[in-house]
Amino acid sequence: SDCAVNRGVMGAYKYLQALWKKKQSDVMRFVLRIRAWEYRQLPAVHRTSRPSRPDKARRLGYKAKQGICIYRARVVRGGRKKKAAKGIVFGKPVHCGINKQKQKRNIRSIAEERVGRKCGSLRVLNSYWVAADGIYKWYEVICVDPFHQAIRNDPRLNWICNPVHKHRELRGLTSAGKKYRGLRHKSARRTSQLRPSQRASWKRRN
Repeated sequence: SDCAVNRGVMGAYKYLQALWKKKQSDVMRFVLRIRAWEYRQLPAVHRTSRPSRPDKARRLGYKAKQGICIYRARVVRGGRKKKAAKGIVFGKPVHCGINKQKQKRNIRSIAEERVGRKCGSLRVLNSYWVAADGIYKWYEVICVDPFHQAIRNDPRLNWICNPVHKHRELRGLTSAGKKYRGLRHKSARRTSQLRPSQRASWKRRN
């Protein structure tokens, strides 16, 4: 708790959390550089035996129990490139841009989507940042097996076994999804303009 931190008494995860808050320290710069090199040698989406950030994973719902696993996903940084066959574009010049297309979704939600598509039988619980270099960003995604008895018998986690939670990551229902949809901070004024989506709301009002 905050009182324990003020007294100088911290648990192991509090020390890990303090380390990750100082990413520019010599130790963390070295660790992140080595990890980024290791991740570059691995496939774009792969399973890991344990979380790289156990303190962060546990804050987001991870438990070291059967039925819960961690996948690491790699996503290219920066803007996107529009597909145009043979470089042919149509319409007004203002809409003919190819490069530097700004996406509305955040990169973390894209990482969740790629893991969700690769592991169709699992449910995406949450995700967090682990590493980055000049080209890629890596995220670890917490996945849950909805048919494992250890999950179905857990009263704190069996809500995700409900069929309505299939592919939460594809429908913007995870934490990263709600962020890019503008639902992180709710307000009475904007609620009607954000649901079910900003585009659907605009079409309804115009």
